[in-house]
Amino acid sequence: MARLRPYALADAWGVTRRKVLELCLQATRAGLFDLRWDLLCPLCRGVKESGSTLGEMKQRAHCQTCNIDFASNFDRSVELTFRTSPTLRWVEERTFCVGGPQLTPHIAAQQLLAPGDQRGVTLPLEAGRYRLRTLGLGGGQFLIARPDGAQEVTLTAAHEGWSHDEVAVSLAPMLRFENATDAEQLFVLERMAWSDQASTAAEVTALQVFRDLFSSELLRPGERISVGSLTVLFTDLRDSTSFYREIGDAPAFGRVMDHFAVLREAIAEEDGALVKTIGDAVMAVFRRPAPALRAILDAQRRLAASPGGAPAFYLKAGVHHGPCIAVTMNDRLDYFGSVVNMAARLERLSSGEDVIISDAVRHDPEVEGLLAASENQFVPEPFEAQLKGFDEAQFHLWRVARSPGAGVGSAILR
Repeated sequence: MARLRPYALADAWGVTRRKVLELCLQATRAGLFDLRWDLLCPLCRGVKESGSTLGEMKQRAHCQTCNIDFASNFDRSVELTFRTSPTLRWVEERTFCVGGPQLTPHIAAQQLLAPGDQRGVTLPLEAGRYRLRTLGLGGGQFLIARPDGAQEVTLTAAHEGWSHDEVAVSLAPMLRFENATDAEQLFVLERMAWSDQASTAAEVTALQVFRDLFSSELLRPGERISVGSLTVLFTDLRDSTSFYREIGDAPAFGRVMDHFAVLREAIAEEDGALVKTIGDAVMAVFRRPAPALRAILDAQRRLAASPGGAPAFYLKAGVHHGPCIAVTMNDRLDYFGSVVNMAARLERLSSGEDVIISDAVRHDPEVEGLLAASENQFVPEPFEAQLKGFDEAQFHLWRVARSPGAGVGSAILR
């Protein structure tokens, strides 16, 4: 109750993770929960800083246990947790065991060895990558667990450093730890994958429901925090200036507001967030490329099929995926970086009846499956273009449009 993790609750209850996260956000808004932003050490995963707002998060922090300095990263080291409001139920908040498995689920094994000592341990390992380190030495030895790996290996900690080769071990290997130093060493074998039960700040801040309920959440002025990789979508109405002239400012403004509502709904349905509007243009972010592509293709379909004989809207769109940084700009949480700049320039290449996507989006496995599905009837066409501000380099891009035989009323299958 002192540190509720929505995804862990969802897995325990056997329900959808996103529903539990949204439930916790709504409960916070209703005064039942308090939310906390926890800054986690990348090694021990312990909470090193905690605050009730993003503005309290520092750009750098220090872990005394691991004796390292590390940078805040929305994608890896800032997690959103909840606890019951003191007005509802008071809960003591403290650490019961600093090395307990609940706080360190990534630790597969720990062994304390005296100078010159060695010890063999047989371990059941999940398939994936691991790192062996000691608290007294820098760096570490990387391993990969797979069915065809070695059944027995010796891993040596020495003052000269660790081997640069990645060692392949089986899923139940005999690992022999050897301390070749003149000091006692604590060997720590840890999984490299970050806990998939963490609702990270990068994911939460890219949700429309969070931005609607907690629009005041901002970083401190001047702070820039990495959010890992996001998918950025830019849209703009085609020929909006002539549209205002044809039907008048007031009716046109109402139609533009309706178009924003359609976009907002399509973005929210795919777990994205509308970051800002700029005139008739929209910037939105998603955690993955495929939801962004589905959202904009669905919005284009709905806007092109205007009911009641109203003029159809054609929406130019560009989508790119890659690392971004979060900043506070104009009293809102915004995103910057070359990925954002490129997505904005891709939109300008669109005709309004297609979506321009980058290579990073096109070759995402989920996007490849979406475009390959014959029932969706999308045709990706490659082309090359120069983008202003990118040193006139040629970029390999893709134009995604419906096939000539596909009707505008056909929905996208997920």
